[in-house]
Amino acid sequence: MVSIRVDSRQPDGGQVARAAAVVRAGGIVAYPTDTLYGLAADPASPGAIGQLYRIKGRQVDQAIPLIASGIEQVEGCAGRLEPVARRLAERFWPGPLSLVIHAWAGLDGAVHAGLETVAVRVPAHAVARALADACGWPITSTSANPSGHPATALPDVVCAALEGRVDAILDAGPAPGGPASTIVDTTGTTIRLVRAGAVPWEHVLECLA
Repeated sequence: MVSIRVDSRQPDGGQVARAAAVVRAGGIVAYPTDTLYGLAADPASPGAIGQLYRIKGRQVDQAIPLIASGIEQVEGCAGRLEPVARRLAERFWPGPLSLVIHAWAGLDGAVHAGLETVAVRVPAHAVARALADACGWPITSTSANPSGHPATALPDVVCAALEGRVDAILDAGPAPGGPASTIVDTTGTTIRLVRAGAVPWEHVLECLA
């Protein structure tokens, strides 16, 4: 595993580009988000997604969430967000709110586990956003740990757990930690709470009131 050190607030573009090159070539990179460390892979690459499932020991019926550099990157892939989804995105992004939207053409089917929907968010962490921006498309953000093991905010723990299985790590020091992102499904006629998390459900409802 190659360790690439970056500043958590002002990541060097050249260092981030090194990590993005690994992702674009089909590799797996660990990186910090505004909660915990995650694993970045190209969601359009069956080979990369298959490797991600093997690294995690994850069941193939479990969808993989994505992060993006901004609303513009999401809409560049998925098309313009529906009004409810866009209103929530404008209020809570960057931040720990994941929106379930319709999956776009080109995603590997294993990313959405055949559900034709995908959870995506824009994290409040400069390194995560810079990596997605350098890749040119949203990237996976499943936690950087084998399934069944605790997720972590510490890069040293990531390295110890995934040495030899992950190609590189963008080491920006400890991630902020805290609760996982709240997940809200915006694809139905009414919004639905999929997972409670860092953004209280009542704040989501207040935004739409």
